[in-house]
Amino acid sequence: MIELSGLRYRNIRIDSLTIPPGIISVIGPNGSGKTTLLRLCSGIAVPETGMILINGKPSRETDVGWVNEFPDKNILFSRVSDELASAPRFSHQPCAETDSAVKNIAHQMNIAHLLDRTIKELSGGEKILVALASALVQHPKILVLDEYDSHLDETRCLQIEELIRTSGVPYVIRCTQQMETAARGDLLLVMEDGRVTLSGKPVQVFASLDQTPFYPMSWRCKV
Repeated sequence: MIELSGLRYRNIRIDSLTIPPGIISVIGPNGSGKTTLLRLCSGIAVPETGMILINGKPSRETDVGWVNEFPDKNILFSRVSDELASAPRFSHQPCAETDSAVKNIAHQMNIAHLLDRTIKELSGGEKILVALASALVQHPKILVLDEYDSHLDETRCLQIEELIRTSGVPYVIRCTQQMETAARGDLLLVMEDGRVTLSGKPVQVFASLDQTPFYPMSWRCKV
């Protein structure tokens, strides 16, 4: 379980929240605290007070994969193969194990043909796939996705979602502006003014959003 208690950071105010394993979607208007919550769950930011525990450990003591909305901010190296190898190398894995891990994740994500390419040669969608592969290469306990789908078409989103579901990562937390994406999650959190105002199964939460301006009626009909 992911447990949040007495959490205070900037505008975030969450007294108590328990998140089970699965794919968790976070929605809300701009400025509601979605990205800040994700940064706290990933360990990039540290609570001013309170705590976030992932299976009993602070997020900074947990293996985390992070994918930014803008993949160029996520990517460190100029070549795809080096980017995928970065996490194993930083953790001092032997070269043979690193090479094997890179080949395996590239095969799983159908990007083996990109390994010898440079990042600047890639399309936006390919960069997202590389960033996601780099986040998944060491089998993190939690994968945090900050609107990774905002620059992708529906076909690419479905492709990536299938890869995520078959990755074996226990917790996937993603914020999105795409209600179809949010609806496909296992749990939906709605944020407003730094608070989680609703949480539950997507179909149940959507049914409660009668007066929410960022959630058009047309989306609800598709759930």
